[in-house]
Amino acid sequence: MRVALLLLALAGILLTFRLGFWQLDRAAQKLAWQASIAERGQLPALQAQDLTAVGADAQLHRRVHLRGHWLADKTVFLDNRPMQGRVGFFVVTPLQLEGSSQAVLVQRGWAPRDAQDRSRLPPLATPAGWVEIEGRLAASPSRLYEFSAAASGPIRQNVGIDSFPTDLYLLPLTVVQLASAAEDGLLRDWPAVDAGLQKHYGYAFQWFALCALILGLYVWFQLIQPRRKQSSSS
Repeated sequence: MRVALLLLALAGILLTFRLGFWQLDRAAQKLAWQASIAERGQLPALQAQDLTAVGADAQLHRRVHLRGHWLADKTVFLDNRPMQGRVGFFVVTPLQLEGSSQAVLVQRGWAPRDAQDRSRLPPLATPAGWVEIEGRLAASPSRLYEFSAAASGPIRQNVGIDSFPTDLYLLPLTVVQLASAAEDGLLRDWPAVDAGLQKHYGYAFQWFALCALILGLYVWFQLIQPRRKQSSSS
């Protein structure tokens, strides 16, 4: 019985100890990924001719300077997106790139939702003609759970390349707009890219704490307590 308990305790200690270091290793990988994002952000801004469907992942988080015109009639308002503690819309509009048949989805900013009429669209100033925007490249906007009824119309829960007409050639990237010369009334207090480091550190602490608990319980019940009983009986 004592041998079985010893083997079980050793197995639990080794397993939890290994899992703790595995979480620390995951945190180190995320830390390196976060550093690579910061490095990409310091690289020279890409132009429209630099954006290609090939190697799109390698361009994520790069700064961009683009010129084109807004396809305002294809604007989508992503619902239930908070910013600065308020609930509203992320405004997404395709930008037709100058001198190209390609377009790119631009997350232009945040607009408040009408608390009295949820179906009312916020006022949006979309300049006509050629515009220049600054931003950073990102994947598709974050996805939320949606009902089938929320997959069409200007107000939606999610949006992707397949949400637009097939004759519109969209690049497999989106641009998170960071600055605008026009007064469009949109907020751009975008959250920083979160690598989830604290989650892995928290999990590592839990595994190490469980490891210490198993070790402590074994030492107490199998070593200390039996000796105390022997000394008290003698």
